Amino acid sequence: MLSREEVRQLFAALSPGPNRLIAHLLYGSGLRLSEALRLRVKELDVGTSRLHVRDGVGGVSLPDAIAEKYPNAKTEWRWQYVFPSTTLSEDPRSGAVCRHHRSDSAVQRAVKKAADATDIEKRATCHTLRHSFATHRLQDGTDVRTIQKLLGHKQLRTTMQYVHVLEQSGDGVTSPLDTLPKDSA
Repeated sequence: MLSREEVRQLFAALSPGPNRLIAHLLYGSGLRLSEALRLRVKELDVGTSRLHVRDGVGGVSLPDAIAEKYPNAKTEWRWQYVFPSTTLSEDPRSGAVCRHHRSDSAVQRAVKKAADATDIEKRATCHTLRHSFATHRLQDGTDVRTIQKLLGHKQLRTTMQYVHVLEQSGDGVTSPLDTLPKDSA
């Protein structure tokens, strides 16, 4: 888990662009990297924006049942990935050229590079941002059931690990000295 200052340092070291945005999303929402990369436009509130697929290429792969039921869905704006790959690939099932989501390894490399460029001594990965999200929410008073729901944990005991980490580390514990009125010190 990173402190808030370490998260700030990590973000400052990330180059502007999609990888920084994805890292912000991981920390800001608690999503797993795979969940963030597989977000589709239809899962966001984007109003009436539309995507124009250039050169007749860029549709996305869809599950067979959806592709059969909605043959034009692969090029519809709402089915596009929020973080598309920078390259095109061939769908192994249909042979069609399409655009997949951004590679998780590209984001992981960017976060590692940013962490290496800081003075952070702890291991800082994409998944560390998810842990930091949960821990900081707990420190801010969010109840553990809400965090369980946000993280998508089926078992409460999985989420309770964050509570135990806080109890053991002493993070979030306020000294009585810190709560004294300023003129008393």
